[in-house]
Amino acid sequence: MNLTEQINEDIKSAMKAKDKVRLESLRAIKSALLLAASDKSPNASGEEAELKMLQKLVKQRKDAAEIYNKEGRAELEKDELDQIAIIEQYLPAQLSPDEIKQELQKIIQETGASSMADMGKVMGKANQVLAGKADGKLIAQFVKESLS
Repeated sequence: MNLTEQINEDIKSAMKAKDKVRLESLRAIKSALLLAASDKSPNASGEEAELKMLQKLVKQRKDAAEIYNKEGRAELEKDELDQIAIIEQYLPAQLSPDEIKQELQKIIQETGASSMADMGKVMGKANQVLAGKADGKLIAQFVKESLS
């Protein structure tokens, strides 16, 4: 069952259970999937594009939750955090910081990177290897620490 079919089934289940937060989150995913499907760009390949889209939805909600937190809007922040938890169920398991660092050390050795000038090479390879398994900001932070 592909992601679209899974989301449709889960929307039905959420409607039957009257789970408003889950339903809202699933509808956001479905909307993003439909937009991605209508995008005819050549670099949008199935599963990889879906992973990027899900990560983007999570990032948007994290940013919104952070803003709500700063503004003292706890109820809105909680809604965003609840949606993040639901969307993350459709992402592959995220690597721990230690696992990310181990993978990055392997990549740095493979590419022969030794300074910040080589960051582009490392990031390109890291984004391919760790796609969907780690946050891009975290990857960049660890690469900077390793190369400086």
